[in-house]
Amino acid sequence: MASSYSIGTPGVAWGVAEKAEWRDSRTIQRSYQDEVVTKIHALSDRFQVASYGTLSQDPEKYVMYSVKTKNWSSDKPCVLITGGVHGYETSGVQGALVFLQTQAEAFSEHFNILVCPCVSPWGYETIQRWNAAAVDPNRSCNPDGEIVKGRSFNPEAATEESRALLDLFKELDIPQWSLHIDLHETTDTDDTEFRPAKAARDGVQEPPNEDIPDGFYLVAQPGKTQPEFFSKLIEAVRQVTHIAPTDPDGNLIGEPVIQEGVILIPATFQDLGLCAGMTNAEYATLTEVYPDSPNATDDICNQAQVACIVAALQHIQTTLKADICPSKE
Repeated sequence: MASSYSIGTPGVAWGVAEKAEWRDSRTIQRSYQDEVVTKIHALSDRFQVASYGTLSQDPEKYVMYSVKTKNWSSDKPCVLITGGVHGYETSGVQGALVFLQTQAEAFSEHFNILVCPCVSPWGYETIQRWNAAAVDPNRSCNPDGEIVKGRSFNPEAATEESRALLDLFKELDIPQWSLHIDLHETTDTDDTEFRPAKAARDGVQEPPNEDIPDGFYLVAQPGKTQPEFFSKLIEAVRQVTHIAPTDPDGNLIGEPVIQEGVILIPATFQDLGLCAGMTNAEYATLTEVYPDSPNATDDICNQAQVACIVAALQHIQTTLKADICPSKE
């Protein structure tokens, strides 16, 4: 059946008026300034904090920040951590900040680290997956990507959020990234809010609800399944929170599980317009924390994100030990 969402006419894609109605019906539910910006500025004596863009709906309020380790060097691997591409996924933002507060400096001896903690500040304040234009920023990171008919989702036009990131990476001009981890959550509202809203926006039939995985999992892309890397991350996160079990068909969110806690999507991150595909990183993944589990707390979700980042850095240190961590023997 067509979507029964409260905005728009069932079976008819939204126009400008419906998107404006959706935007205007969203409310501020938390403070980007208090919960994110204040924490970022508190890091300015330890890191290089910079603005890389603003959002047009309120340029003074919605400033997007990057945080870099200070001692960048051309002989160290470059690492990118992004959070809050979907603003409603809280531990993506707060986990990135906790990593900066507690771990990043220790790894800066061996890595150049760049963190963009909150890619979608309006989405963070309103607790929304989309931006204010009713567009998913995590489908807009390859605006020139190919549209493949019949695929469940395709790259979309750049948003203000993704364009600012694209411009930042162009300015940095890093020839080779080693790691990109994009921090996410899978929440119950994916079924109760996002999928109905998306069907209404697009004027299509509302899809059946999916089983929301109860636990943590990672996303891999074709050509880079890297089982040892993913095993290290899953084992580290297991010390903090539980790993999502498969559904009766051996899948998670409709995608095949290639090893415990790791799904394989049908196309590369770049091909699908995902943030995790914005660089040429040798190792790249999306984390997916489940904050609605009865066994989860805000701190557990944040620490799961941190554990995953730390395990990835440790794996790369081990793999490249001859270059970045010479033996003392």
